[in-house]
Amino acid sequence: MVEQQYTEMALAVDGIAERIRALGEFAPGSYAVFGKLTRVEEATDVPDAEEMMRQLVTGHETVVRTAREAFPRADEVGDEPTCDLLTQRMQVHEKAAWMLRSMLA
Repeated sequence: MVEQQYTEMALAVDGIAERIRALGEFAPGSYAVFGKLTRVEEATDVPDAEEMMRQLVTGHETVVRTAREAFPRADEVGDEPTCDLLTQRMQVHEKAAWMLRSMLA
């Protein structure tokens, strides 16, 4: 399941970068830049499997909150493609968080 999430998120990066470029901006292209922009906390140790799942849940929930915060602005300016992208990302991350939480229960 973790591998599926990894693959899904790796593919999502391209779609998000394409949307950023379509809006006339440059997409972040280095880990240093991503690190400055992210709200997802990076693990500094090697957690056990259960803790890793908890951290993944927290990360997915953080992405959902961030997308919800961005959505009103995209909607306000009539940017339907970005609204659609945000909705899709929220659905993916909500489902992943739900699946992980069910495994922790």
